[in-house]
Amino acid sequence: MTELTFTVTGVTPEPFAAAPNLSARLRIDENSGETVHAIALRCQVKIEPQKRRYTDAEAAGLLDLFGPRDRWKSTLRSVLWMHAGTMVQGFSGSREVDLPLPCTYDFEVSACKYLHALAETGAPIPLEFLFSGTVFTKGENGFSVAQVPWDRQASYDMPVAAWQELIQTHFPNSGWLRLGHDTIAALAQYKSTRGLLSMEDAVDTLLAGAREVST
Repeated sequence: MTELTFTVTGVTPEPFAAAPNLSARLRIDENSGETVHAIALRCQVKIEPQKRRYTDAEAAGLLDLFGPRDRWKSTLRSVLWMHAGTMVQGFSGSREVDLPLPCTYDFEVSACKYLHALAETGAPIPLEFLFSGTVFTKGENGFSVAQVPWDRQASYDMPVAAWQELIQTHFPNSGWLRLGHDTIAALAQYKSTRGLLSMEDAVDTLLAGAREVST
């Protein structure tokens, strides 16, 4: 029976992907001496916000997610970031593979709100990789099939700069928000009525008016 351990040695932006992808470098060790024919590997990636310190500016950006600091003891909990998977070719001993991590910049996703609030110069992002999947080995009468044990996991502290480099590459100085059709129509009408040049100008004008009212 195989004895697998997983280690994450790095997480970097994938430079040639059409969509925003990170790539996690994995080292897989097989410790029983068994020869692995292949692994259909699955992985759940979580962010562990309770394992990191935050500046006041970061805390302000996290208000929607976790509330004020005095509530963090009860609100700072793991955030599911994504599910990922890859096929691992056969090996014995150990093997290094790249695990693609498909990312989104949708601000309705809690993980994106969290990552957007972090400063590039701040502490790294604590990630937890929870592995599962199917292991194929060569047996006496063909192939044997077993499951990756449910307790296989690895931790990695990803630099904030890796996330920001990825987003800057695919969304340079920009982002996007999903709005309802009625809201878009109302915003377009507001822009046209006031002779503004873009939707962004319309939003900036509305925000400026809101700030004046609040002061």
